Amino acid sequence: MVRGSNILMDKDIQNDIQNNMLKSNTSLVGIVCKDGVIMAGDRRATAGTIIMNKDARKVIPVNDYLVVSWTGGVADAQLTHKVLAAELRLKELKTKSRPSVLEAANLITMMVYRNIRTPSMIPSIVGLLVAGVNEDGSTELYSIEPAGSIMKVSDYDANFSSGMPYILGLLERQYKKDLSVKEGVELAKECIKSSTQRDSGSGNGIDVFTITKEGIKHVVSEEIIAEYK
Repeated sequence: MVRGSNILMDKDIQNDIQNNMLKSNTSLVGIVCKDGVIMAGDRRATAGTIIMNKDARKVIPVNDYLVVSWTGGVADAQLTHKVLAAELRLKELKTKSRPSVLEAANLITMMVYRNIRTPSMIPSIVGLLVAGVNEDGSTELYSIEPAGSIMKVSDYDANFSSGMPYILGLLERQYKKDLSVKEGVELAKECIKSSTQRDSGSGNGIDVFTITKEGIKHVVSEEIIAEYK
């Protein structure tokens, strides 16, 4: 009976992900460049077909070396961000050393994996892109899907955001391996603009962050305003 219950729960979780994640009403993108990583997102937060917030920042620095972007439930994302920041700081204090980007990504993976498998009336569903700079100056990008698996990104990813089909379609044609950070910023802007033109759940603004050996910088902060002519 217990084994059967676990299988049923797994099927329920799979169905929830399949039915909801591509309706998550978000556009995210992470792009690996030759001299760093770019992360970008839109600003629209929705509840069904209603726009609840036109200035919801979805790309958020955790500290001075790590930035995350999220898709899924707002409450889940906010709690994950707060707990992650606290846990990384505690690890720094205990070990007297700074966690690597991989260590931070693995911590998030365990949090997501544990949360989605904890019996609850409202399952925790959130997907994340995690980017950061290590102490040696190297940069990394990881994608954590809603079920808790982790993948190191060597080129680009949009996680399970609703704008993903439009973003990946654009990147399939325009991404190149030797992309500079400057070029990556412009490409990330085009990705978000493209998705907001077709995905009704994405829009209202664009935020772009660069992650390089010099640190994390918020290089683009634009509001998308509808023009009526």
